[in-house]
Amino acid sequence: MVKSDSFKNRLRDVPKNPGVYLHSNVKKEIIYVGKANSLQDRLKYYFSPQIDATPKIKELMNNIHDFDFIVTESEQEALLLENQLIKKYQPKYNARLKDDKSYPYIKITKSEEFPQIVISRNPKNDKNKYYGPYSSISSVRQTLDLLSKIFPYRTCTKEITGKDKKACLEFDIGRCKAPCIGNSDQAEYEEIISSVEKFLSGKTSPIVKEIKNEMVKASNAQNYERAAVYRDRIKAIERILEKQKVSGLRYETFDLISCVKIDNEAMIIVFNIRKGNMIAHEKFRIERTESTEVEEIIRLFLYDYYSKSIFIPNSILVSEYPSEKNIIKDFLENKSKKKINISIPVRGTKKKLLEMGTSNAKESLKQWQIKWINDSKKTRKALNDLQNELGLINLPNRIECFDISHIQGSNVVASMSVFENGLPKKSDYRRFKISEDKNDDFAAMREVINRRYKKLLEKKDISKKLDSFSKVPDLILIDGGKGQLSSALQVLLELGFSNIPIAGIAKREEEIFMPYNEEPIILDRSSQALYLIQRVRDEAHRFAITYHRNIRQKKSIQSELDTINGIGKVKKKALLKKFGSTEKIKNSSIKEIATIKNINDNLAKNILEVLNSK
Repeated sequence: MVKSDSFKNRLRDVPKNPGVYLHSNVKKEIIYVGKANSLQDRLKYYFSPQIDATPKIKELMNNIHDFDFIVTESEQEALLLENQLIKKYQPKYNARLKDDKSYPYIKITKSEEFPQIVISRNPKNDKNKYYGPYSSISSVRQTLDLLSKIFPYRTCTKEITGKDKKACLEFDIGRCKAPCIGNSDQAEYEEIISSVEKFLSGKTSPIVKEIKNEMVKASNAQNYERAAVYRDRIKAIERILEKQKVSGLRYETFDLISCVKIDNEAMIIVFNIRKGNMIAHEKFRIERTESTEVEEIIRLFLYDYYSKSIFIPNSILVSEYPSEKNIIKDFLENKSKKKINISIPVRGTKKKLLEMGTSNAKESLKQWQIKWINDSKKTRKALNDLQNELGLINLPNRIECFDISHIQGSNVVASMSVFENGLPKKSDYRRFKISEDKNDDFAAMREVINRRYKKLLEKKDISKKLDSFSKVPDLILIDGGKGQLSSALQVLLELGFSNIPIAGIAKREEEIFMPYNEEPIILDRSSQALYLIQRVRDEAHRFAITYHRNIRQKKSIQSELDTINGIGKVKKKALLKKFGSTEKIKNSSIKEIATIKNINDNLAKNILEVLNSK
């Protein structure tokens, strides 16, 4: 890290104007880009001791070798420049939208007499109309396929003269009006395109009304084949609207943005609601978010998403307010030339929709992680990288990870997750109830390591050879730092297993500790090896937490009555049915308790004595 003394003069001369600053490392690589309302105040922060700095900021500060800055005229200009520079340099410590190069749009070529409807990645301020952005090409293609079934616009790219001798198959199956052979003039074709525009804007009611009128005209003219085509289009639209309609939202228009962050990644789900219909929902994965707050992620996303969007609704609902909300709001209002409201829904249908978005974001992130785990190329690379980084003799094909879970020493449990060839092997997962409840993670770790690896000494019993406990791991991973690692290592050495590699991972800064190494190993934040270790650790943690929660719940439903001799399930049920709670039983009399079947005065007296002694 650069000493603040060596930069005092430079920092003193930095202006207090808004702008963008760039931090670089000793190799002169840009490692962080940020914006500031006051460049001087913000840069001073990085070169002053910070007690409450996040792990990410501390790590960043330790790697800053130099800085640079660009002054801007306004905060809005700084926002634009920050976005451009992050994309240009892809800095190590900036959160990064995975698909941030360009989003696909639906483009209607209004510059042509007979417009086409195509996919475009470069919306421009021209005569053409653009709808989007969409998160993927596949979602755009699905939308175009749907539109072509409802509206008979042309899908060819030929020049339309109206003098072609024969139309293509699209005309024969009723999917095109065939302006190429003069079957449709420009005015009639423009009506079709206008309907497509309304549909993409969420204005579906007028379209259905128009098609119904055409159906009635065709029917009255006894052109029943044509009427049937209109009928089928109406049914198709109504089916879509039925799926899109959000109950309780009448004709409201807004975007809803939910963000979920798990460790090094985040997922954002966007619901586009137009006139009460959900016309699109998109998802965006964001990388390098380990210590980036959700508010900052949402700020970066809002700017990136709406800087490319043609349409910005008056209302934007978010799961959390973006950092620098007013600056983002000003940017949106300047771009859309209208008032924009950014809010968090707190009740009703919108709140339920937000919860649905958040749930979808969580599931999408989990699915992406599962997809990563099942990518054999990535897992093979992760295993190779892990072997090299930790200096292991063998490839860590079998990794066993241990985690301890409790609340202030109560209901102490442990878990073991197992990954083989980079994939979770859930059949080999194990749970352990620690024998003594006390707030001592080191003792708990010693016990679970002893119980698990003692089983390796029992391999003489042939029947146990197929059990997961008979397998020797290539790497033991401990969820914890030096203390936890030392406790586990001590037990392994006592059992005679000095040849099994062991490491500890400290969650706060993802440092990896190994025996006899004073300095921790810091893996690159974007490395496949770190990602694999995090997955193994997170699985052990999840498994331990689930077990701990189950034990807690089981104990919580136990009654003080269970400790009294002579009280079984039947008598306990009768007591609680009559009095409602143990507290009310305590305040009752012997005679009242003795009115219950099979409870005499002596047992009633004993019940009161036991309950009132607690």
